[in-house]
Amino acid sequence: MQDADKRVTAVVAIDGPAGAGKSTVARRVASCLGLLYLDTGAMYRALALKALSAGLGPDDEAALVQLLANSDIHVAEDPDRQLHVWLDGRDVTDAIRRPAVHAVVAQVASLGGIRAGMVDRQRSLAEEGGVVMDGRDIGTYVLPHAPFKFFLTASLEARVARRHRELAAQGFLVPAATLQRDIVERDRMDSTRAVAPLQQAPDAHVIDTTNLTADQVVQEILAVVRGR
Repeated sequence: MQDADKRVTAVVAIDGPAGAGKSTVARRVASCLGLLYLDTGAMYRALALKALSAGLGPDDEAALVQLLANSDIHVAEDPDRQLHVWLDGRDVTDAIRRPAVHAVVAQVASLGGIRAGMVDRQRSLAEEGGVVMDGRDIGTYVLPHAPFKFFLTASLEARVARRHRELAAQGFLVPAATLQRDIVERDRMDSTRAVAPLQQAPDAHVIDTTNLTADQVVQEILAVVRGR
C-alpha cells in the first residue's frame, strides 16, 4: 500500500444488485485506500439471523424494530484485515451467510422501520471518517452526498454462478436453479420496496462486472478515486 493511499480520506459508495460482486470489491478498495469498510448487507443479515433465532417473522415490523433497538450490531476488521460481523458480542460472520438467512433478509431489509434504524447507524459510522460502504441504497439514500459513487451490475447468469461458488465454499450445495429464483425474487423486492429501492444514482460510475475479475473492478474504482 502506498503512503499516498493511506492519506486518502474519502467516502466511497458502492451499490448494485445481489451477486454483482460489491462486497469483495468494496473490501479490497477499502484496503488499498486505508479506509474503513462497512458491509451494510451484513448488518441486515445479522438482524435477520437474530430474528430467526427469536422465532420472529420477517414481516413483523414492530417486533423487528424493537429487536434492532436492543441489538448491538457492528462490523470490524481483525489485525489481518479480515472482516468480522458481531451480534451482541458474538462473532456471526459465518452464520449470517447461511441459506436460511439469505431466504429472509430481503424481506427484513424492505421494512421502513428497519431501514430507518440501520441508516442512522450507517451514517454515524460514515461521519467518523473515510469509509467504503456497499449496499443497495448507499449512493441514493444512505450517503447521497458521497463524492464517489459506483454502481456494479452483472448478468443474471454471472450473479448466480458467483452465489453458487460462495455457498459451495461454505459447504452449502444449493442448486443453481434455486439460486436463480432467489436472486430474481431478491431483485424484485429490492427494486420495488417502498423505502429507498435499489436504483442507480444519476451521478454513479457504472461498472458491468460480468466479464471482469474482482481485481479489474477494484483498479477501475481506484483510478476514479485517485484521479479526482
